[in-house]
Amino acid sequence: MNVGKEIAVLKGMTVTELRSRYAMVFGEETRSRHKEFLCKRIAWRLQSQAEGDLSERARARAAELAVDADIRMTAPKTPVKAAPERTHVAELHISPDKRVPMPGAVITREYKGQTVVVTVLPNGFEYEGEVYRSLSAVAKAVTGTHWNGYHFFNLVKDGGVHA
Repeated sequence: MNVGKEIAVLKGMTVTELRSRYAMVFGEETRSRHKEFLCKRIAWRLQSQAEGDLSERARARAAELAVDADIRMTAPKTPVKAAPERTHVAELHISPDKRVPMPGAVITREYKGQTVVVTVLPNGFEYEGEVYRSLSAVAKAVTGTHWNGYHFFNLVKDGGVHA
């Protein structure tokens, strides 16, 4: 068997053909429909069959390493359910900055035809019901890209606003 030619043939196969070939080579069905993944797995199996598998020494070392690692040795039989979302409550500590108005103040800015309204809180900034740690985080939420929050909201060093 010429492994190089076999692998070249795999690249021209459809996903259905690759799934059939996978079942032939591995002796079990696959749930994957990802063409590149199937090609790589089948190619690996063909190479290991043609050139030999891992040595016993390599297998023993892998097993030794796996004992210390928290890894799964076999795939789960049933789909794994996602862990329930957890809420982490933590107090935000923001160092005082002369550029930031007093808590309770409202900062506004026009951006792409919309008015952005941010309320200054004692421990952050509220924008559309969400609390952000910094004005830069608010600016990123508004624009989708990183901004210096003080520049975005036109705040200057002495706590005033640019003209």
